[in-house]
Amino acid sequence: MGSAQIVHWRSKFNPARAALAGLASPVMWSETPSMPYQPKVLIADDEPSIRLMLETGLSLNGFRVTSVRTGREALEAAASHQYDAVLSDIYMADGGGLELVDSLRAADRRIPVVLMTAKASVKVAVQAVERGATDFIGKPFEIAGVVALLRRHIEARREADATSIPEKPEEEFSFSGLVGRSPAMVRVFKLIAQAARSEAAVLLTGESGTGKELVARAIHDFSPRKSRPFLTVNCSGLTDTLLESELFGHLRGAFTGADRDRAGLFEAAEGGSLFLDELASTSPAFQASLLRVLQSGEVRRVGSTQARKVNVRVIGASNAPLPKLVAEGSFRPDLYYRLSVLSMDLPPLRERTGDIELLAAHFLQHFCDPGDAPPRLSREAVGALSAHDFPGNVRELENALRRAMALSSGGMITADCLPPEIASLRRDGPDVAELERKMIADRPSMEELQRRYLLFTLEENGWNRRRAAGVLDLDRRTIQRLIARYRFQGAPDLEEEADTDLGQDSAERPIDTQ
Repeated sequence: MGSAQIVHWRSKFNPARAALAGLASPVMWSETPSMPYQPKVLIADDEPSIRLMLETGLSLNGFRVTSVRTGREALEAAASHQYDAVLSDIYMADGGGLELVDSLRAADRRIPVVLMTAKASVKVAVQAVERGATDFIGKPFEIAGVVALLRRHIEARREADATSIPEKPEEEFSFSGLVGRSPAMVRVFKLIAQAARSEAAVLLTGESGTGKELVARAIHDFSPRKSRPFLTVNCSGLTDTLLESELFGHLRGAFTGADRDRAGLFEAAEGGSLFLDELASTSPAFQASLLRVLQSGEVRRVGSTQARKVNVRVIGASNAPLPKLVAEGSFRPDLYYRLSVLSMDLPPLRERTGDIELLAAHFLQHFCDPGDAPPRLSREAVGALSAHDFPGNVRELENALRRAMALSSGGMITADCLPPEIASLRRDGPDVAELERKMIADRPSMEELQRRYLLFTLEENGWNRRRAAGVLDLDRRTIQRLIARYRFQGAPDLEEEADTDLGQDSAERPIDTQ
C-alpha cells in the first residue's frame, strides 16, 4: 500500500481518522538504533475499525502484528506464539481486558500489557495497575503515541525484569468523583494510581476549582490507608497560632481561649491521610513547624514539651506556583522539596474542553433524586459551555449547571438557562423564535406541522434520535419510522447506531402514522 493509497484510505476511514495522523510518512522501527528488530505485538479488540487502524499503523512503524477479536482468541494466540507486547481493549464482548491481564501475567509476568479504553476513570486506572497492566491509554488515540508507548515498554522489558505487582485488588474500588477521558485526565488518573501505591508525600498544584481535593481523596481511597481517616484543612485565613492548634493540638491555657486540652488533626488522622490546602498562604514560621513534623514524624501540642509519634501521609496543595514563591523567598525551599516527592499539576478545564459534556452529564445526574432522569442539554447549550474558558474551572461549571437546572423546564436545558456570560457564547445559528414563527406562518395542515416540528426538533438535537424522542415524548422506534415516512436526510446518528434496541426503549407511544 503506497502513501497515496494510504492518504486516500484515511479520507474514507471515518471512525479512526483522527488516530491515523502520520501514517503516510511513518517513522520505521529500524530507525531506532537500540531496537533494529521487528517486535511482535498482539492486539485484542472487538471493534474492526480499531483493529484495522492499529494493524496498519503499527505495521508501517516496524511491528509484526497479530490481531484478534476476543479475550479467548487472545489467550489462544498467546499460548501458541511469543509476543513482545499485548495491546488489549478493556471491554470486549466475551469479557474484559482485566481478566486477560490476569491470564497473560500468569503465563509470563514480564510481558508488557497495555490496556485501551474509551471510559477512562480513576477506577479503571487503579484496577489496570493493580491487575498487573503495564500501562493504559484512552480512546481515541494517535498511532504516534501508541508506537512510542509500545517501544518504551518493550525496551524496558529487555533491560530489566518488570517490578512484581499484585495481581488482584483486595476489593471493589469506590469512585471519587473525578470525571474525564481527555489525554490530560488520563495522565492524572495514571498518576493517582501510582501515587496511591506509595507512602511518599504528594504536592498537588493547579488553578482554583481544578479538583485538587478530589484528587487527594482519590489517592487516599485507593491506598492501603483507605480504611483510616482522611481529613482536610484550608490553611488560608488562619493565624499561625490557630493553624498550629488545628493541626498539632494544644494544652489548656496555651493561649487565650484554650480552656481544655485538644488533640490536633495530625493525631486524629493517625494511620490515614491529611490534606493541607492553600499552603502558599502560610507564614515562614508555620512552614518551619510543619517541616519539623514531616522530618521527625512527631507533633508537639501548642504549649507542650512532649512529642507524640504520628503516622500520617501528608498531601499538600497550592493554586499558586510554589517554585516561583521559593525563588522569591516567601516559601521555604526545604519544605517544598519535602512535599514535592510526588507532584501533580492538574489541568484547567479550558485545556480539556472535550470533557465538558461528560462532566455536565455527571453533574446533572448528581443533582437529581435517585431514580429520576436528569434534564438534557440542547446542542446550543453544549456549544456555549464548550466556548467558555471557565476561569473557575470545574467548580464554576458545576455552579453554572446547578443554576441552569433550576431554571430549566420540560426536561431540557437551553442556552438561556445558563449564566449570561456563558449563554452569550452560544454558537451562531437560526433564531429559534423566528423558526417557530415561520413554522406556522402559512397555516400548514396538522400533518405538515408535525413534519416541520419533527425536523426542527431533530436539527436542534443534532439528529440524535434518542434525545429527540425524549423532547417529543415518543419512543425511538416511532422517531425512526417518522424519519423514514418523511424521507428526512439527516446526519447519521452514530451514537444511536452503536446501541442495541434491547431494553433501551420505553413502551411505545406512537402518534398516528397512518
